[in-house]
Amino acid sequence: MNRNKVIMKATGLCKSFANNGGQNHVLNMIDLEIYDGDFTVIMGSSGAGKSTLLYALSGMDKPTGGEVRYKDAVISSLKEKKMAPYRIREFGFVFQQAHLVSNLTLFENVAVTGYLDRQMREKEVRERAKMLLESMNVEDAADRLPSQVSGGEAQRAAIARAMMNTPGMIFADEPTGALNKKNTQEVLDILTRINENGQNILMVTHDIKAAIRATRLLYLEDGRVTGEMPMAPYRSEDAKSREKQVNAWLSSMEW
Repeated sequence: MNRNKVIMKATGLCKSFANNGGQNHVLNMIDLEIYDGDFTVIMGSSGAGKSTLLYALSGMDKPTGGEVRYKDAVISSLKEKKMAPYRIREFGFVFQQAHLVSNLTLFENVAVTGYLDRQMREKEVRERAKMLLESMNVEDAADRLPSQVSGGEAQRAAIARAMMNTPGMIFADEPTGALNKKNTQEVLDILTRINENGQNILMVTHDIKAAIRATRLLYLEDGRVTGEMPMAPYRSEDAKSREKQVNAWLSSMEW
């Protein structure tokens, strides 16, 4: 982990959508660097392009201009077949809804990602899936279907799935948006812990209590990054002061 090392870089990133015969420019010439070891959080008003930026950076959606470089590769120009290994091996995804496969158990949902990668033997896949579910404190529900567990348990299993192939980046889009206060706290604690262990995270959120977990905050407005604030690594005893700091920064951004 080297917080001075650039792991992902966007240059002149644009994304437009056709709209009533015209073009709706959602991302406007964004230049952005993501540093190794950071917990980067993107905030901004509704419609600012936060999720669009996350999808463009992660290869889930193609930009209409500019490029995205991950490590030494320009991934924004890759065709679907060549992008697939990045989504399986290099990138993990956590969304607002867990999006687990309904007819697979939590264990199977996590393990199947390892099987798709084909880099581990079956025994290694099973052992890692078990270890990850234990680390997410959801091992007691490993044999249950998604419909048989709480939203918090499902989301923790989704994080385990995202971690299965030891990705270079985890992209999280409002990962606590559908959770109650208790489950939100548990999921944020997990994300903070895995970042402390060296996992790169890029998260979109509108929740200040989620944003205070960041080591770097970015503000998006009208498809441009208009503000940035570095933060020290999170400590629970500093939560209130960090919340005041983030609120003041957001106020200066006219959030």
